[in-house]
Order: sequence, then structure tokens, then C-alpha cells
Amino acid sequence: MVVADSPFLGACRRLPTDRVPVWFMRQAGRSLPEYRAARGQGSILDVIRSPELAAELTLQPVRRLGVDAAILFSDIVVPAAAIGFGVDVEQGRGPVIADPFRGAEDLRRLRRFDPEADTPYVLETVRILAEELGSQGIPLIGFAGGPFTVASYLVEGGPSRNYIHTKTLMRADPGLWARLLDALADMALASLRSQVGAGASAVQLFDSWVGTLSAGDYERFVLPATRKVLEGLADLDVPRIHFGVGTGELLGLMASAGAEVVGVDWRVPLDEARRRIGPSCAVQGNLDPVTCLAPWEVVEAEAREALARGGGLGHIFNLGHGVLPETDPATLERLVELVHGAPTAEGPPTAEGPPTAEGPPADGPGPDGCSPEEAEQ
Repeated sequence: MVVADSPFLGACRRLPTDRVPVWFMRQAGRSLPEYRAARGQGSILDVIRSPELAAELTLQPVRRLGVDAAILFSDIVVPAAAIGFGVDVEQGRGPVIADPFRGAEDLRRLRRFDPEADTPYVLETVRILAEELGSQGIPLIGFAGGPFTVASYLVEGGPSRNYIHTKTLMRADPGLWARLLDALADMALASLRSQVGAGASAVQLFDSWVGTLSAGDYERFVLPATRKVLEGLADLDVPRIHFGVGTGELLGLMASAGAEVVGVDWRVPLDEARRRIGPSCAVQGNLDPVTCLAPWEVVEAEAREALARGGGLGHIFNLGHGVLPETDPATLERLVELVHGAPTAEGPPTAEGPPTAEGPPADGPGPDGCSPEEAEQ
């Protein structure tokens, strides 16, 4: 099978496929013993700067789990770190900023990002993976951080629960906020375009913490920058996935930003998510990652429900966020087998499915001890 005919890319484009494709956010990570052995104890940024090692870590879950796509081993703060903004990733905490963004003078620190000059190691990793995975017909997903989420790290100085500095800047100086997000949108766009140029077959924009915003604030303060990133990829003809956590009330707006696929966390059933998103996008998700720590019969029942609500056609099975380090890889292997054995829809996806229970939207998440994509990990 050639990459272009893969079930993952077909589902992204809402085309009939022979199975529901599946991959997992943070699938290359601490849940895998081979990851822990190869990763070592050094900085995650040092690992990312080692193309052969980063490629090996990317490939590990493909070999073990049999997933339908690989996602690049990297981190959403790599571009900001590469241009010298003073970013590090602390193990057990996530991105930390030595000198956080506080005013207009800090815009000078966000110089133009040149992927070939600033992150040649990332592009070399992508090239290695594109060759290795291409021979297996497996797509590689490149990724970048969404403007709000990266801004939140730069402004807060690290992970946050309430985003006090970020929201204050957003409201107190909307002009400066717009300039900051515009600069970060340019950074994300340059990064994603370079990854596609090096061989990535799809991209995901992780705006993981944008669910802390109301729909009105998202539309006013974030959507223009997000749309700049996603629409700036349109000429590359690769599927674009847009994901955030706690974004149930934002799904319709997220669908309008320009992606082919909208990622959904576990808080909104997929049939209801389809109703909010509309018929023009595929959906990705949405098993609760904590469910994978439960007995298999619980995992199986909840996965089957997610599959039924997903509707088959135009559904990529995933978790609602990243794989937890405590997850047994054997559970993920069984989950892949279950998803691959599920029926696929013959007609276009609809918003109809099992009855849903309406409830108030969940609060946005707090930090989970690491960057949401700490090397996807």
C-alpha cells in the first residue's frame, strides 16, 4: 500500500476506507518500555536534536501497536526554543520560560523562524521517517503548537491552571496580544510547511489549552491567528487536524478555521461533536485516556461506544488527549485490534447516533505535568 491510499489519509478526507484508522496522541512515550530504555535521562530538547534517536522513538509505537499513522517525536515549543526565547522543558513539569513575555519589547525576541537554519534536525528526522514509513505505506503526521497554547507558555512562564497573565494581556492590550499571536502563527506555519516539505503526509495543530476560553473570546482573540496557520497550508494538499482539550463549546468555530479534521476530547460524544462541527470535517477521538487504565471489558465497552458514535466514515479513532505513562501497552495493542475490526460506514457521516445526555461544558484542563505534546510524549 502506498501512503496516499492509507486508511488514515482517506478518513481525514471523509472517503470510504476498509477500516477505521487509529493512532494515539503521545503514542511514543513513557508507557512503552522501549521508549524509556532509548530515551535516557537527558533533556527532551536534546533528544529532539538527535534525528536518529527521534526517528527511532517515533517508530516504536508503529512497530509495537500497529497504528495507522506515526506522529513526529518533537515538541510544540521547539521553534521558540530554537530562536533563543529562553525555553526549556523540565521533566515532570513541561515547558518553562526563563524570562516570560511581558510587554511590547519582548516581541523583538520573537525573531523570524527559519526551519532550515533553526531546526535542521527536525527536518532530518522527518526525512528519515518519510523514507522508512513510506515503504510501509504509513503516513507521518507533523505538528505544531497552536498560537494560544504556545502564547500561554511564553506569557505564564510555564504550565498554568488559570492563565492569569495570558488572559490579562489578551484583554488589557488586545493590540499587543494580536501581534504576539500573529508572530506565533507565522512560526507555526513555517514549521508545518517545512515538515510537509520534508515528507510529512498530514499535520496537526495542537491548541491544547484553548478550551480555557469562552466562544466569544476564542472567536475574537484566537481564531484569526489559527485561521492564518491552517489556511496558510491549503496549497500543500495535506490533511490538517485541529485539536484542543475542553473545547466542546468551541468545536463549531474550530471547524471554521480551515482544517479537514477536528479533534474531540472525551467530554463531548462524537455524534454530538459532529452536530456541532458540521458535515464538512472529519472527526478524531475520543476515548478518555484514563479509561485505558481500567479492566479490558471497560475499555472495550467505551471504545465500542466511541466507534458507534463516530459513525465509521470520516472518523479517526484516538484518545481524547495523550496516552498516560501508566498505560499498559498491551491495552493499546488490543484497542488497535478492536478498532480495526469495527464496521465502517457506507454513507456520509451524520450527527445521528446513540442518544446523548446534555450537560454543562467542563472546565478547561489544568497542567498534566508536561507539555501536552512533550515530544508528543
